[in-house]
Amino acid sequence: MTGPMASAGLGPFVVDGTRLYSLHQVNSLAGPDKEQIYSHLLLPPLLADYGIDLDTLSDAQGNRLVTFTCPDGSHRVEVDVRPEIGFPDPLLYLELSDTPLNQIEVALFMVNDPKSERFETDRDWRGQRTKFGTFRRNLPEEVRAMKAGLAPGQVRHGLRLSRALIPMFEQFVSRLGHDYYLMEPLSYHTAILFERLGCSYVQGKRKMEWIHQGFQPGASLREALDGSTPFRPADAWRTSRGRSWAIHDGILAEPWHGIKMYKRIGKPARVDTFPGGVY
Repeated sequence: MTGPMASAGLGPFVVDGTRLYSLHQVNSLAGPDKEQIYSHLLLPPLLADYGIDLDTLSDAQGNRLVTFTCPDGSHRVEVDVRPEIGFPDPLLYLELSDTPLNQIEVALFMVNDPKSERFETDRDWRGQRTKFGTFRRNLPEEVRAMKAGLAPGQVRHGLRLSRALIPMFEQFVSRLGHDYYLMEPLSYHTAILFERLGCSYVQGKRKMEWIHQGFQPGASLREALDGSTPFRPADAWRTSRGRSWAIHDGILAEPWHGIKMYKRIGKPARVDTFPGGVY
């Protein structure tokens, strides 16, 4: 790195002789320095595919397409990459934060295929935000999205980049001096995906095992797949996406919460609460 950055390789993040351990420390830096650090949260091949220069973070016309929201004094960062100016959805969106116990949490990440059809699951018929369908829902759009192969919370198909994001997170967090990071899955299928990517549970593993048992023949959740809504077909138990839609529809009779996961750097956990399950 140039300027005050003392490490140009993959070693610790160091500025003016001080090693950085938190996002709060990064956010206290001058704008160019913290952007240089947060640029390590970008996927160069993805930016190249969409004509975004990794040095300028702009397209060929000079339009800035990458935004880092990381104000001085804050303990969090948002990374928003757009495929073009004015596009309604991010190509890549990341949100990381410090925890009160000086850990790093990947609070949210999403990748959208800008060429795929958009579903208005994020707004209801009045245009109000649904907050991933947790606060209010747009049922007709959810049905369309589900039939198109999307999972709860998605407005577009993704680009299947989760396996590329995990090593990127690991490298970034490791350079901040941590040997693991936290993640909070916002839905059942996301928790199963995180398992497949080597994550384990801080809390919620027993709940995930209970859910799996509930979808077995004769169990309560399996019996509740009665076709009473479009999100509860009899065969929804077969896939993580089908189960996730049923859970999103309230089949648990309680909100989806209490699941916290972690990923240890370089050490896959090999947890599997849905043996043989497919997406």
